[in-house]
Amino acid sequence: MPKVTVHRKAHFNAAHRLYRKDWSDEKNFDVFSKCSNPNFHGHNYELIVSLTGEISKETGYVYDLGKLKDLIKSEVEDAFDHKNLNIDVKEFKDLNPTAENISVVIYNKLKKHLPKDLELEITLYETPRNFVSYSGD
Repeated sequence: MPKVTVHRKAHFNAAHRLYRKDWSDEKNFDVFSKCSNPNFHGHNYELIVSLTGEISKETGYVYDLGKLKDLIKSEVEDAFDHKNLNIDVKEFKDLNPTAENISVVIYNKLKKHLPKDLELEITLYETPRNFVSYSGD
């Protein structure tokens, strides 16, 4: 059967601060600019979850997008939406919540629930012009 990629879009709104605890406020500002604001700032994140695999002869699906919708809601939207990532999300207690790190965390949260034969790619838009993609190591 042919390999096809299916995509599901989702979004969440979250606040964060980019900084290193072991750096001074001045150094954090030099590296992370206004994103290091001690009072945090927020984004309307857009997420695209892409799964690549063979089309099932039985169902005609690569993966049931209804199940993917529910998985994204439980693992990402419920966990991140309207949260302060630095404070409210355990994965970022000691991990700087950059778009790069957020995409890796989302990948890891979803991958463990998906069939091993599917390839997963996460595309995360922090702004309409700034986005990252991650598809595993």
